[in-house]
Amino acid sequence: MIVRNRTRRRAGNSVLEAVFVFPILLVLTLNAVDFGYFFYVKHTLQGAAREGARAAAVPDNTNTNVTTAVTQSMNAAGIASNKYTVAVRNATDTANVTVASQPAGTAILVKVTANWGNVRLRPTPPFVIILGDSKPVTGQTIMRKEG
Repeated sequence: MIVRNRTRRRAGNSVLEAVFVFPILLVLTLNAVDFGYFFYVKHTLQGAAREGARAAAVPDNTNTNVTTAVTQSMNAAGIASNKYTVAVRNATDTANVTVASQPAGTAILVKVTANWGNVRLRPTPPFVIILGDSKPVTGQTIMRKEG
């Protein structure tokens, strides 16, 4: 009889330990998923910027061609065009440029930026706390204009 009572008490211990450990594991798992999705979005923005820079490198293309290339890449990833911005710049300037007016050999920078709060998975549980909603996610590529 004594052995049986000790076994029953220990069974309750494992349930109590599971109650304490399971929420911690759940929070860690969901934060890892959110962190992984952040890098998926960053990689997507980088790929879209690369596609835009490839369009900018062609001699007769315009800024519209660059934006279209970025939009097609982002739409393929399921990110709507109202959730990111596209900047086309000369690599040495901070102001936007017209791609068609740049001479051959000019380095053109295409930068695609999104706010993490706009592109993260929804609904986000309140205990997913690694990355804040105000974090910017950016992808950029520089290519020389062909001539």
